[in-house]
Amino acid sequence: MEYLVAVLIVFVVLLLSIGLHEVGHMVPAKRFGVRVSHYMVGFGPTLWSRTKGETEYGFKAIPLGGYVRLVGMYPPDAAVGNPPARTWLGRLARDARQASADEIRPGQDPRAFYHLSTPKKLVVMLGGPVMNLVIAFFLMAIVLVGIGLPTTTTHLASVSQCVVPVGADASRECTAADEAAPAAAAGIEPGDTVVSYDGTEITSWDQLSLLIRASGSDAVPIVVERDGELVDLTITPVVAQRPAVDENNEYILDSDDEPVMQEVGFLGITPAQEMVRQSPLDVVGDVANTTWQTITVVGTLPARVGDLIEAQVNGTPRDANSIIGVVGVGRFAGEIASTDGIEWQIKAAALLQLLAALNIALFVFNLIPLPPLDGGHVAAALWEGGRRQVARLRGLPRPGPFDSAKLVPLAYSVFVLLGAVGLLLIYADIVNPVQI
Repeated sequence: MEYLVAVLIVFVVLLLSIGLHEVGHMVPAKRFGVRVSHYMVGFGPTLWSRTKGETEYGFKAIPLGGYVRLVGMYPPDAAVGNPPARTWLGRLARDARQASADEIRPGQDPRAFYHLSTPKKLVVMLGGPVMNLVIAFFLMAIVLVGIGLPTTTTHLASVSQCVVPVGADASRECTAADEAAPAAAAGIEPGDTVVSYDGTEITSWDQLSLLIRASGSDAVPIVVERDGELVDLTITPVVAQRPAVDENNEYILDSDDEPVMQEVGFLGITPAQEMVRQSPLDVVGDVANTTWQTITVVGTLPARVGDLIEAQVNGTPRDANSIIGVVGVGRFAGEIASTDGIEWQIKAAALLQLLAALNIALFVFNLIPLPPLDGGHVAAALWEGGRRQVARLRGLPRPGPFDSAKLVPLAYSVFVLLGAVGLLLIYADIVNPVQI
């Protein structure tokens, strides 16, 4: 049940994100006087629609996108010098210009999109991706500021009774042959909070962990808080083989991606985790970091699609960092929600982070400078504005609008390519899913 609920939540939020993306285009377009004839969530046959004012609002059968139809997207033939249509590419461009012109009502040519200035075109076309970024900020603010992140603390969840050898099951029972764990021998109990270690005030588990590892086998004073009172103890760490860590308390790996082992101080204590709320400034940093990671993924997208095809052809398991589609996102959400032994706050935070990452992906992907993506329209607007600025600086007559209909064949090609990749992802996410 939890699995299905999580999938449904992701589906609804994804549709909402798509709808708000299109609102990001529609609202500034209407504010600038452009007639918006259609606002649709989805593609294909219309399931429901209602006309309000001069715009038809509705839902379509395939919920994998959406669109707003801005009247006069392409300048008419006369505005671009009546270019001849000698080839099939020219005829495609001509037909696109004609279809765009047919949507303009008599006397409303000034309301056509192609008449907008370059800055206004940029506002309209960037409105959608920016809306996705705003949604990501909102979701991450709920996670970081409202719910918090699971954070290891100096409060102790458990105390080992013996030193478990490396490679042994950590949950196994202690035997007479096992060396007694220093923490238990010193009188430390579960529920204690470490206040200081070897004279150093403790403010975080990472700090304490590094101090313990560096202390060797020398006896050191330790102060814990128990039932509201400070308890002074003396503890003698043992030296044990454990994975080496760097200054960020992350494992150091060798050339085979295996942890490097080293002899370090060991006490036998396990920290408790608590949901710790973060600063609003952390939201900015987290969104910026996720955006940069997404940019690197999009930048290597052709290679990742190639790896995906290779995995399907060879029948090999997909890499953990493989790109996923909407089916994979839904499966991740379901597995997160249905995992046993995890508090609901952690599950909710993970789902919201997944949805935030999805909106950031929509933000970055839509900025690719290829039609029919928003980035393609942004590139066309910048080209048009650049030509006008060059003409102004050179004292030449103001150029007419850029014939963006010439990009229609490219838009069709990109649309077909993206559709093929989307179908490949759906297939791969079903028959050879990424394992988490």
